[in-house]
Amino acid sequence: MSVRVRPTHCGLDAAVEVISGKWKVVILWALAEQDRRFGELRRLIPGVSEKVLFQHLRELEADGIVHRESYGEPPVRVEYSLTPRGAALNVALRPLGAWGREYLPERVEPVPEGV
Repeated sequence: MSVRVRPTHCGLDAAVEVISGKWKVVILWALAEQDRRFGELRRLIPGVSEKVLFQHLRELEADGIVHRESYGEPPVRVEYSLTPRGAALNVALRPLGAWGREYLPERVEPVPEGV
């Protein structure tokens, strides 16, 4: 179930609502290749606070984009991965990333292909 309460009127509005937030697209990029633990995500995304990272992960999980798997054995381990819906969103964002690299190169730092 989504945490969103604002009604959307078109598909683009709904998509932007899901990825709104400074770090969500970067989280999707970080999870594109493999499952990651919270600490790995924290290291891959310099500048994000633990609070905001946790909040964004919870929102993405509520929207069905990210899956959180908790392994109960000590020490407790939690891994995050993209759901099929999240993987599809990542694919949909690739053309937007290509547009950014082509038209805004002076503003965008080099990012690996895929986003």
